[in-house]
Amino acid sequence: MAQAVRPNAVSLFATDGKPHPLQDTFAAVTVVLGVLAFTTAWFYNLHLISSWAGLVGILTGAYGQFISATTRERFLLILGLGASAVGFFLGMAHGGLFGGVVGG
Repeated sequence: MAQAVRPNAVSLFATDGKPHPLQDTFAAVTVVLGVLAFTTAWFYNLHLISSWAGLVGILTGAYGQFISATTRERFLLILGLGASAVGFFLGMAHGGLFGGVVGG
């Protein structure tokens, strides 16, 4: 009987044993933008940073999910997407993307 060969899952990002630099970059950028958006969303005057970082984090996370190759990448992307979405929505509630700069 043949034994199934399991890939060595030692790598932090590529659990299939292959390098994924583009996917890892999208995951890292999404997590950083998510943390930035989530953190700045709790301060009323930083709504421009939180709303823009959240919007860009949502877009990079969505594209990262589209091209992701491993479960670990998808896990990090979902965490970043969630934090970006919370930051984006709180930033929108506090003043939005332009917040008085455009449109008075």
